[in-house]
Amino acid sequence: MSQLGWEDMERLVAGMLKAMGYCARVTPKGPDGGRDVIASPDALGLESPRILAEIKHRKEAMGAPAVRSFIGGPRAGDRGLYVSTGGFTKEARYEADRANVPVRLLDLDSFVRHYVEVYDKADDETRGILPLTRIWWPA
Repeated sequence: MSQLGWEDMERLVAGMLKAMGYCARVTPKGPDGGRDVIASPDALGLESPRILAEIKHRKEAMGAPAVRSFIGGPRAGDRGLYVSTGGFTKEARYEADRANVPVRLLDLDSFVRHYVEVYDKADDETRGILPLTRIWWPA
């Protein structure tokens, strides 16, 4: 995962959300207001819950100011997903816990667990970004 660029990471998160049954799209490059990926149950993005995702693919942990800034974007009825491969500080987790809209923080380990769970449902493009091989291990 550390070999992926930030654009691939955004596409990977969108692909994971698609595999979970959402219609997801990566937002265009440029100022996105903390919305790297937008997902919704319907293709038009009109049904709730709409998920706004911010993806940070870096080694440093995200702090409270970054999470606080992200939390200010979603409207009532929206859900927030913040993926940071560098993790989150304790203060950032506190900010997410007290947010007015539901926000889920995924660090690298959490993201990989979710990705592995939906991998078989992911499309070829998503699996091509981060291919996995199933290994059977005797118990």
